[in-house]
Amino acid sequence: MTHPVRYATIATLNSDGSPHQIVIWFLFRSGGRLGEHVVVNSRRGRRWPTNLERDKRANLAVYEAEDAVTIECHVEESYVGERAQADIAEMARRYDSPEMAQQEIARFQTEDRITFVLRPDRILVHGSPG
Repeated sequence: MTHPVRYATIATLNSDGSPHQIVIWFLFRSGGRLGEHVVVNSRRGRRWPTNLERDKRANLAVYEAEDAVTIECHVEESYVGERAQADIAEMARRYDSPEMAQQEIARFQTEDRITFVLRPDRILVHGSPG
């Protein structure tokens, strides 16, 4: 059975304390040296990654209709370079068709990308996510 790919909404704090939210791609990672984590990636200089570099707290919501999971989390690790490029390429392949993913990956390779590995602090389930 194929499950639909879901997007997440990430909420971060602006420097004035006001919230900022945007829809993003994400990956779940388990095992390894860091355990269970959510991986997110962006072009550096955008508002939400700038916010996360300053204030390591975030909230993610992954939802389908009225069902949702919200994850309060913090940045466990961040990195740039080849590892960040590999993460965004994996996300492109997850979210886009093979042809579109290749086009996106070529564009991403021209950008300064950053990956944040987020450790969940609290997970709340609303409704009955599938």
